[in-house]
Amino acid sequence: MCGRFTIFADPERLAERFQAALPAGGLQPRYNAAPTQQLPVILNDGPPAIQFLQWGLIPFWAKDPSIGSRMINARSETLVDKPAFRAAFKKRRCLVLADGFYEWQKTAAGKQPIRITLASGEPFAMAGLWETWDAPDGSLLRTFTIITGDPNELVAPIHNRMPAILLPEHEAIWLDNAAEPAIWLDILRPYPAERMAALPVSRRVNFVGNDDAGLVERDA
Repeated sequence: MCGRFTIFADPERLAERFQAALPAGGLQPRYNAAPTQQLPVILNDGPPAIQFLQWGLIPFWAKDPSIGSRMINARSETLVDKPAFRAAFKKRRCLVLADGFYEWQKTAAGKQPIRITLASGEPFAMAGLWETWDAPDGSLLRTFTIITGDPNELVAPIHNRMPAILLPEHEAIWLDNAAEPAIWLDILRPYPAERMAALPVSRRVNFVGNDDAGLVERDA
């Protein structure tokens, strides 16, 4: 599962890293990104551009938008068959931009939040799906979910799932509608553990209202 993440990299650095246009209103640092929030993604619907979508997928056929709170993750094993994901998997894939994600490790003192990053500190893209939902009032709501899969050797002692982080050379393939589903599934493999790092951080991250740089400092 991936239920919180961070994205506070310099906006110009993000634009260069992903060769994508920045949103007109700019980007705000997020140290505790959480479901239902508007967060930065790159869609497969045109020239690369960083846009804000709500975290928690609402399928286009949904009658009640509250389903989104249960759709923050999509298991890679279910993408082809599960009704909530199969249409989006074929047509609406996205990159969810991050520079770290949180998981909670069981310890004698209780659950310890761990921030997991690339060892380089560089931002990365998690594979995602997106949808547009037609609200009863005629407005449109765009939402996304983060795909998860088996953990690598670094994450496995912490949690039994991890987000599907794409290798840079696979990001364009994930967004390419001309590719095949078998190819998309093949690149949803665990990110190499030797290229990642994990750090215990403040338990203040447990509260969604906390969103400041102190959250990512090593826990004393």
